Amino acid sequence: MSAAQDSAWIDKALELAARGRGQTSPNPNLKHAEVLAIEEAGERARGATLYINLEPCSHQGRTPPCADAVIAAGITRVVASLQDPNPLVAGDGFRKLRDAGIQVEIHEPSSARARKLNEAFIHFMRTRRPLVTLKTALTLDGKISAPDDNRGWITSETARAHVQLLRHDCDAILTGIGTALADDPLLTDRSGLPRSRPLLRVVLDSRLRLPTGSRLVTSCQKDLVVITTSAASPEKQRTLEEAGVKVLVFDGPIGRADVRQTIDWLGHQKMLSVIVEAGSLLNWSVLDAECADKIFFYYAPKILGGTQSLPMAGGIGRRRRVDAIRMRNLELHSIAPDEFAVEAYVVKELDVHRDS
Repeated sequence: MSAAQDSAWIDKALELAARGRGQTSPNPNLKHAEVLAIEEAGERARGATLYINLEPCSHQGRTPPCADAVIAAGITRVVASLQDPNPLVAGDGFRKLRDAGIQVEIHEPSSARARKLNEAFIHFMRTRRPLVTLKTALTLDGKISAPDDNRGWITSETARAHVQLLRHDCDAILTGIGTALADDPLLTDRSGLPRSRPLLRVVLDSRLRLPTGSRLVTSCQKDLVVITTSAASPEKQRTLEEAGVKVLVFDGPIGRADVRQTIDWLGHQKMLSVIVEAGSLLNWSVLDAECADKIFFYYAPKILGGTQSLPMAGGIGRRRRVDAIRMRNLELHSIAPDEFAVEAYVVKELDVHRDS
């Protein structure tokens, strides 16, 4: 195969993998697609080249090792975009293939695209924590809320439809009680695309103020978790639990539900990705606790101004410019006709030490 042919086929493999978005968690996108491809090819697989976005697995999980299936099929060459970050694999799949006499190649030009496609899985395998995306809609001057009347939307219907695609890619959505009381949201995935499991809705509510008649509670089908504190009413907790809500007590600083414990718990539930859609104070808490891994900010061509309009992140903030939370790998997304979104990754302390 020529380099151009390899690129064309690996692009096709990544295109097919992208179709699995929202349908494979907690696995990577189409991780076991090689087995499906081999079954469909039958005898034609013998002597063929296999193109795949991730290294074939070599361990026994819910399914037999894919590397064994590749060897048994008589495939002579494997081209992959990435080595699997799963420590149970981490090169063992490639080694098993090479030991069987199969030529193995990493297609470097497609690696960045494959990492992006599988970023939640890669992040989870390296940290055992979900990839947390802080999403917000704001004016050009960084405001998310007016002081008096907040009827209507900041961004357009087109931008809001794009948000649904972000939700579709995530396993859980996190908000605060302030947003739940002000907007009475459903916090559902309304993309219309199939999912492997329901979007888990999580509300931080230190005093259990969430009304039992709210749309979140009345629509609950074991997909709503409320994080509270030991100061909350036991009676209200029982009422919510009777309505099917899971209530967890995570005491945090200054009497608030702890966001870091919440993210850790979601990791234990094998939630690979979380989107935060909240108000000013919780946005800051997520950033300040270094729980946010990336941001996705939607900007509308509007200005609110004033000192009473709420900024994207409230709280005490950083008191010195040199302590500002930094971003890297910034990417702009155009949303026609006059809006745009900023996607970027939060620089963590570990990243700073690595750079120095």
